Amino acid sequence: MLLELHDICKTYLTDEFETRALDNVSLAIARGEYVSIEGPSGCGKSTLLALIGLLDAPTSGSYTLDGTPVAQLSAGERAAIRNREIGFIFQNFNLIGDLTVEENVELPLAYRGVSKHERRRRVAEVLDVVDIAHRGRHYPAQLSGGQQQRVAVARALAGQPSVLLADEPTGNLDSAHGETIMELLGQLHKGGTTIVSVTHDRKFARYAERTIGLLDGRLTDTPTLAEAAL
Repeated sequence: MLLELHDICKTYLTDEFETRALDNVSLAIARGEYVSIEGPSGCGKSTLLALIGLLDAPTSGSYTLDGTPVAQLSAGERAAIRNREIGFIFQNFNLIGDLTVEENVELPLAYRGVSKHERRRRVAEVLDVVDIAHRGRHYPAQLSGGQQQRVAVARALAGQPSVLLADEPTGNLDSAHGETIMELLGQLHKGGTTIVSVTHDRKFARYAERTIGLLDGRLTDTPTLAEAAL
């Protein structure tokens, strides 16, 4: 398995309250799988995705990423693995307005110390994959929402991650553009990309080969890989 989570809990403490965002979540995701985590707003989907993406650490439980235990790593150690292994697609695109499309995709690679020649090769390759190469010299403000999300997908792919995490990737798009982005993710999955997506919209969850329900921090439906294939 590429990802294995066992009895994951995430608790937030204040002076007066204790809130358990995730309650004994156990989940395994195979390399090359496409999994959708579905549930209403506030159910813990984004918290779970943040833990899978090493943006946060669980309060308790174990998490293994590609054979490496990562639940108890320091923030710096998590950041180093995240930078190598995980690609993110966010609801709000998170593009830098004064950089071109090509520069937005290239920037994370520069932070990783990838050579200039290799950066340009990867940028050209992923922009072609998401069919946005013709807008490479444009700025985000010159693009539609759907085009900006394509750029965000390209940026995530450029790092050649082990897993692609999508947090409500259609949340700021109209229905037509949302369908286009989900079809793109489906194409990437067919090409071998491991994808974990969270959504509150069942019509978009159906694009995945396996859907897991989440409600009040607990998994509500965890079909096996064999069941998901039927």
